[in-house]
Amino acid sequence: MPSAPRMTRKVAAFVTWERVARVATVGRAGIPHVVPVCHILSGGRVYFGSGRRGRKVKNVRENPWATVSVDVYSDHWGTLRGVMIQGRARIIEPGPRFRQIRRRLYRKYLQYSADAALAESDSIIIEVTPTHVFSWGLD
Repeated sequence: MPSAPRMTRKVAAFVTWERVARVATVGRAGIPHVVPVCHILSGGRVYFGSGRRGRKVKNVRENPWATVSVDVYSDHWGTLRGVMIQGRARIIEPGPRFRQIRRRLYRKYLQYSADAALAESDSIIIEVTPTHVFSWGLD
């Protein structure tokens, strides 16, 4: 597979600072599943946590392709902004990398550790490596 496409600084900053992303996955049955997630961007890859038994985890295990969308809506359509990242997802099981990403998620989302803790006993991290990046309103 070719290397991940490079994001412009403006696109990377937008993905980094926005608070919510939506992740779309599709499992073997072909039924789309879209959910909001709390995410971080690191090294050009998107990371988010999940319960080990979640639908998105099952889908990623069956089909590694995922799409992450980060956007800001406005009734003034001239100010719409967003980024869509298509890529391959992989599961990061508990261990040193899991703990490193979890710390970064907890730093970005201060309530995360208390309100939706990512316990190594029942959580995983999903990493999405971009193959395509599209943006609008960020030029």
